Amino acid sequence: MQPAAGEAGGAATGGLDARTRTAVLRQAWSVGIATGAYGISFGALGVASGLDVWQTCALSLLMFTGGSQFAFVGVIGAGGTGVAAIATATLLGVRNGLYGLQVSEFLHDRGWQRGVAAHLTIDESTAVGIAQPTVRASQVGFWQTGIAVFIFWNLFTLAGALLGNALGDPRRWGLDAAAAAAFVALLWPRLRSRDAAATAAAAVVLTVVVAPWAPAGIPVLVAALAAVAVGLLPPTPSPSPAPSPSFPPAEIDVARTTRRVFGSQRQSRGRATPMEPEERPNAEASADEEHPR
Repeated sequence: MQPAAGEAGGAATGGLDARTRTAVLRQAWSVGIATGAYGISFGALGVASGLDVWQTCALSLLMFTGGSQFAFVGVIGAGGTGVAAIATATLLGVRNGLYGLQVSEFLHDRGWQRGVAAHLTIDESTAVGIAQPTVRASQVGFWQTGIAVFIFWNLFTLAGALLGNALGDPRRWGLDAAAAAAFVALLWPRLRSRDAAATAAAAVVLTVVVAPWAPAGIPVLVAALAAVAVGLLPPTPSPSPAPSPSFPPAEIDVARTTRRVFGSQRQSRGRATPMEPEERPNAEASADEEHPR
C-alpha cells in the first residue's frame, strides 16, 4: 500500500519497523471497514428523508462527519428548514475542531495536505492516531484510518441510497454496533490509569443519561465534559516509596585480616612468606605459641 498524502511530512520523525506498521495498518483499516459499513444506514435514511441519491452522496463526500450528517437529514426528514438543519449539523461539528487540537500535536503538514487532514479529522482517525506509541505511528494511523473511513463510508452511503428501504432497518444487521465495538477496542488499552478510568466511567454515566432524549451527536459533546471535570480535579499525589533501611558499614581490620590470610597460606604450603619488618616479632611470637619448644 502506498503512503498516503501527508505521511511524507512526518518522515523526519523516523520510520516504522515492519511489525509496527503492519499492526497500525490492520487497526486503521479494521476501524475503517467497521465504521464505513454503517454508512449504508445513512444512505437509506437520507433517501427516506426526501433527498435523492446524489444529494445523499454529496453529504458524505463534502460533510464527512457521521453525527452531523445524521442530524442534518433528521431535521430535514422531520420537516425542518435548511437553516435549522445546517445549524444543528454545525453544532455537532464543533467536536471536530477539538479533535484538531489533538491531531496538531503529531501532524505538521502544510499547504493542501493540511486541508485534506482537516477534512479527514473525525472521531475514528483521531482515536487511532492518538492511540499509537510514537509520533510516526500516529501519523500513519491517522491518515490510513481517515482514508479507509472515507472510502468505505462513501461506498456504503451509495449502496444504502440505491437500495433504500429494501434493506429495512440497518440496525437489524448490527451495523450500528460495529462502530461502537471498534471504539471500545481502541479505548480499552488506555484505561490503565486511575484518571482514565474515572473519565471513562463519568462519560458512560453522562451518555446514558443524555442519549434517550438528546439528538444524535449531542451525547458525544456532553460526554466530553467528563474529561474537563476530571482535568479540573487536583492531581492525586503518588505515594512515595518507603526509605530503605541503611546500615553503617562494617569496620574491617585490614591488617589483622591480611596476617590471617598469609598465615594460613604459610601453614598449608610449609614455607615462609616474606613479611614486613615491623610484623616479624608478632609473627615469631605467634609461631612460638603454636609450636612450643
